[in-house]
Amino acid sequence: MATLCNLKRLFVATTQLQHRRYSRIAFLSSRAPPAVNALKELTKIYGNSQVSKAEVIVALGGDGFLLSVLHRYLQHNLPVFGLNRGTVGFLMNDHKTDGLMERLDRAEVSSLIPLSMTATDHNGQSHESLAFNEVSVFRHTRQAAHIALTVDGVQRMDRLICDGCLVATPAGSTAYNLSADGPVIPLDSNLLALTPISAYRPRRWKGALLPANCQVRMDNLNHHKRPLNATADFVEVRKVRSVEIAQHPTLRVPLLHDPHSSLDERMLQEQFLQ
Repeated sequence: MATLCNLKRLFVATTQLQHRRYSRIAFLSSRAPPAVNALKELTKIYGNSQVSKAEVIVALGGDGFLLSVLHRYLQHNLPVFGLNRGTVGFLMNDHKTDGLMERLDRAEVSSLIPLSMTATDHNGQSHESLAFNEVSVFRHTRQAAHIALTVDGVQRMDRLICDGCLVATPAGSTAYNLSADGPVIPLDSNLLALTPISAYRPRRWKGALLPANCQVRMDNLNHHKRPLNATADFVEVRKVRSVEIAQHPTLRVPLLHDPHSSLDERMLQEQFLQ
């Protein structure tokens, strides 16, 4: 009888394993002590696959570390499930040691589409980079930036006087964009946010919502006197003449969240915070 019970348990366990959504996990952690400790604990329980052999990446840290993982392992096309061992953790899930496999089975998928930035510096050299949050252009010195804005080849603003300007993805609209008084954009809206940073003229201009397939160009109207820097997530280009921004045509990264706290739900909640 005991043998029969053991065989039943083995059959159930084998069946569950066969129906697992992901069975090989690559755990990656930031250098923060809480993340390092979580890595050791989770590895003991679930093992740790190499990224090249994994079916899913579990990132341990904060939002910044998660973004670095998205950039570093972009070409692997693996879904990423973040566990918050950082501070804010807006893109992360709550950290729990138990039940991780079941959480991965039930996780909802959000598809992140990065922006492609091409920045031309004062020497005429071109720099290309990707951004999952935003591409921003901002003043390099104490003097205000003077920027011309062009959308799909049509100049929409001949002179924006400001500290800077940014283009944000829906996923990035709750970050720097929201701090600059830009709108929160639903993930499936097919829109981008064009948001000024501390606009002086036009004083009341709050930005624009643009179709996701548009191309945005920002030109520095006086790069000798009023130098600008450009950033795409972690990459910064100094003293730029112009920046061209467009949604990447093919790259997509699946980000996983617990069903009760999907990225869509978090973005909705963010708009009602007191």
